[in-house]
Amino acid sequence: MNENQQPDLPKEYHLSQHHHMAIPWKNFVSSKNIPAKKASLPERASIVGRIGIIMLSCGTGAWRVREAMNTVARSLNLTCSADIGLISLQFTCFSDEHSYSQVLSLPNTGVNTDKLNILEELVKNFDAQLANRPIAEIHEAIDQVQRRPKQYSPLILGLAAALACSGFIFLLGGGIPEMICSFLGAGLGNYTRAKMGQHSITTVASIAVSVAIAGLTYMLSFKVFEFYFQILTQHEAGYIGAMLFVIPGFPFITSILDITKLDMRSGLERLAYAIMVTLIATLVGWLVALIFNFQPANFIPLGLSPLLLLLLRLPASFCGVYGFSIMFNSSQKMALIAGCIGAVANTLRLELVDLTAMPPAAAAFLGALVAGLIASAVNRYNGYPRISLTVPSIVIMVPGLYIYRAMYNIGINQIGTGSLWLTKAILIIMFLPLGLFIARALMDKDWRHFD
Repeated sequence: MNENQQPDLPKEYHLSQHHHMAIPWKNFVSSKNIPAKKASLPERASIVGRIGIIMLSCGTGAWRVREAMNTVARSLNLTCSADIGLISLQFTCFSDEHSYSQVLSLPNTGVNTDKLNILEELVKNFDAQLANRPIAEIHEAIDQVQRRPKQYSPLILGLAAALACSGFIFLLGGGIPEMICSFLGAGLGNYTRAKMGQHSITTVASIAVSVAIAGLTYMLSFKVFEFYFQILTQHEAGYIGAMLFVIPGFPFITSILDITKLDMRSGLERLAYAIMVTLIATLVGWLVALIFNFQPANFIPLGLSPLLLLLLRLPASFCGVYGFSIMFNSSQKMALIAGCIGAVANTLRLELVDLTAMPPAAAAFLGALVAGLIASAVNRYNGYPRISLTVPSIVIMVPGLYIYRAMYNIGINQIGTGSLWLTKAILIIMFLPLGLFIARALMDKDWRHFD
């Protein structure tokens, strides 16, 4: 062959035109009918890497991704060492005297608990059901998981955000006007974000546009209520609730969990991503609020008795967690279970703050601990991934109001007040994953050890 002549490629082989080039996994399968355990090292390693990168695309942390890769590697008689980030991973597989390395990356990050649950089942049954099948058949099984569409349309996701944020704003102290306006604002905002996601619009743009639309919708609907129903101006404080659907609960929680397991690269990358989303959302919300001269003031007292408030917090917490679970693409059963866990854990947290002298951060720790313990018990019963139950159940505890007040006050040069709110928010955010860590360490012997 002439040195300038290109080798012939199969007719069906087409190079990807995406910025993050899609990998044609099946084009590199050479062992047609040989069991996967006896296939070549590159072929076996490609299965390990593919499982890892799809797990990573579901939004889970580095520990869970590595655990899945290790499980598959052992089934294929490989030793695997992986370095995992937010949207990329590098790994090397060792077999006998040889090694094979790959670098894989994702175009974006997100959360998909339904796909995570199915993929964990595939990994759990890999040795019994897939390890002795040909490599091509394993890729086909993985393809079915990867191609699985999201369960909910943008309209349903908008309604889920509306339900979650209206429940959220009640738990923060808002009344019926705030809940209705938050319902409308969050619903339209998250519908917009979902539609932009279908067109692969970048994260920064989708967050900024959806928060702006949510804020504008709240404020316009509030003006309508104010004009026709003469509601008090103080009800404007609930506009914060319309933008709480963008709270990056999964990356916030998994970042600290990864850091506690010394997966520093993954933890710090996730933390940076969560901070970026939060900054964009709060800054856009602040700019929109300036248009209408809205301020994050205290809510008008609801005047409810402690018993009635307790009874109302349970369904409000359930609705908030259920809505967030749907936004994370959980199945209906998974979302209902997470909602029940969140109703118990979040109501406990709020009651501890109201009825005792316990600081909010300590109450958040106990609420997360209870959520983690219940989720571990559920995991042993039906096998649902703990993170798919715990993160939705405590994301409603993330102090979005505190974060927004911090950025608002800093934006108007009230640095001392802004720093105070930011400190309160950081304490709660740090104690939430710590509660989950303690619960997991108590209930999972593999988690509490390093090896």
